[in-house]
Amino acid sequence: MKLVGWMAALSVMGWLAAVALAGPALGLEILLGMVGPLLMTSGSWALAERTYRRSPERLTSLMVAAFFGKMVFFGAYVAVMLNVPSLRPIPFVVSFTSYFIALHLTEALCLRRLFAGGTRGL
Repeated sequence: MKLVGWMAALSVMGWLAAVALAGPALGLEILLGMVGPLLMTSGSWALAERTYRRSPERLTSLMVAAFFGKMVFFGAYVAVMLNVPSLRPIPFVVSFTSYFIALHLTEALCLRRLFAGGTRGL
């Protein structure tokens, strides 16, 4: 569970840095681009870690189900966000893509570490 806290803290710090660089006018777009990927990776990591500790043989089916759930969620999330009239699409898409890649890469690396048995401190 420590990983979820670290992902959230680093995401918020990244958002603050991006707002400082891009200006407060883009703060909402950057924040909304961060929230979706952060919620999904945090949730899928927590489920994956718990499942692996309780019943490792169930992890593959969980990850497949999570993959399809994420496809539906992200499709709907992006569609809704891009149809909000006051939201500028380019900053949102750049933020969403950046957080999506960074957070899912973090989750993948931590899954690799989990499978290798190095679960201490995650």
